Amino acid sequence: MRLETIFLFLVLGSRGFVEEPRTWSFDKDPVGKIPAGFQSDRTGQGTVGEWIVEAVADAPSKPQAVKQASTDSTDYRFPVLVASEGRAVDGSVSVRFKPVSGRVDQAGGLVFRYRDKDNYYLTRANALEDNVRLYYVKNGSRKQFAGWNGKVGSGAWHELKAAYRGNHFVIFFDGKQIIEATDETFKDAGSVGLWTKADSVTLFDDLRWEP
Repeated sequence: MRLETIFLFLVLGSRGFVEEPRTWSFDKDPVGKIPAGFQSDRTGQGTVGEWIVEAVADAPSKPQAVKQASTDSTDYRFPVLVASEGRAVDGSVSVRFKPVSGRVDQAGGLVFRYRDKDNYYLTRANALEDNVRLYYVKNGSRKQFAGWNGKVGSGAWHELKAAYRGNHFVIFFDGKQIIEATDETFKDAGSVGLWTKADSVTLFDDLRWEP
């Protein structure tokens, strides 16, 4: 192996670029169980999330999607579902999501550069507030550093995407770029996954990660 190739492998490996793109459709996972290759956790207070695979008639890729089904209304409660694959410094992550119900919130989000339940980046859309926000969560405390106001329909499928490279972040909603921002909080490789808030019951399908 040439010296240049060895050096490139070491550099890219240390930055988390060795994994291949991955899409999780949840279509082959057992119904009623947490999807394979994912771990449930929770930032804040209240109970952990109830993440289950379900048959969903209008799923973007039929026949199944994953749902956060718990209705614990604790306000500062953020259930997360994190993938075991997809660790990287830079890349993009996207998902189709459908807010189903919730009196406190109807939110669906993506986490990335996820270190643990108290440290990660987050973008989320909220159908009760009609907005999309970009946060970092550090030591369990959530801090917004960018946002967009616009219609987020309840009971409808939407697409949310985050692209991130270095300190630069671009957020897309339903195919339209809506946020561009910079932040220096987390610079190391981390995982990707799904997120909800409080009593949000939300469906997710076709989670895609690209390095």
